[in-house]
Amino acid sequence: MSNARLILALLLPIIGGCASHAPAPVEDRGAAPATAKPAAEAAKGAAPAVDQGVYHTVRKGETLYSIALDNGQDYKDVAAWNNLDNPNRIRVGQQLRVSPPDNGAPVAVAKPVSFGAPVEVKAAPTQGQAQAVAPSAANTESLKREPKGGKLAYSEEALAKAQQTDAVEKPAEVKPEPRPAEPAPAEKPIAAGDDVDWMWPSNGKLVAKYAEERNKGIDFAGRLGDPILAAAAGTVKYVGVLRGYGNFLVIRHNKSYISVYAHASKILVKEEQSITKGQKVAEVGSSDTDSPKLHFEIRYQGKPADPQKFLPAR
Repeated sequence: MSNARLILALLLPIIGGCASHAPAPVEDRGAAPATAKPAAEAAKGAAPAVDQGVYHTVRKGETLYSIALDNGQDYKDVAAWNNLDNPNRIRVGQQLRVSPPDNGAPVAVAKPVSFGAPVEVKAAPTQGQAQAVAPSAANTESLKREPKGGKLAYSEEALAKAQQTDAVEKPAEVKPEPRPAEPAPAEKPIAAGDDVDWMWPSNGKLVAKYAEERNKGIDFAGRLGDPILAAAAGTVKYVGVLRGYGNFLVIRHNKSYISVYAHASKILVKEEQSITKGQKVAEVGSSDTDSPKLHFEIRYQGKPADPQKFLPAR
């Protein structure tokens, strides 16, 4: 019996030591942490870009050259904007872009979704930090309370001194003198033709005036071979043949204005050639008309305008 007690006494410390250890924590790594959806997925519902370019639907009898002319554009640019390898291959009902792709139209831009700024959690200050802050607070309180105002017995001398101190501490407010209103600058009048220096393209007799519905320009009578002159300096943008115009050419003078010369018998310039005012560019003919004449147009941003409103007095 004494041996059993001895063995039990030896085993008790070992059993107690094993029981005192807590079980190791179990970490579950199987579940993936929840994450917010990326901003790219949230932005999928954004509105697509909006194309606000100007388009023209091709009608029967129209050509790429006439469409470009009516919209004040170079036919080569219109062909490029519409990926046309052959300018002669357009079909009725086809929609053609007649304005540059980069014409400033607003484009809808998807904005990334904002998930807000994270909340900053500050730990409570330790005892040492609290002691470091305490003197600062005490100093602030002392600054608020000091200096203390004293009390003086009333006298004429004390009153005069107090008034003198107030006058020094509070100088009189000086208000700036009001400036006279500046007159608004006079609005500069718009010069006819955006400052294009126009001249008459022919010395022939004027036989037809501008009519908005019937005649898009003015007509000059002439004889075969009479000179056709450039009405202003510019660059030749087109030389070709067009139904209703015959042999004709187009000169661009600036971003807004072009001039058209039609029914020529001979054209003496080529595309992209720089032209001076008064230069002979063609000769009067009767192409696609019943008699020798010059048909002349001035167009503002592609729209016909009355040339006599721009040409000098004659």
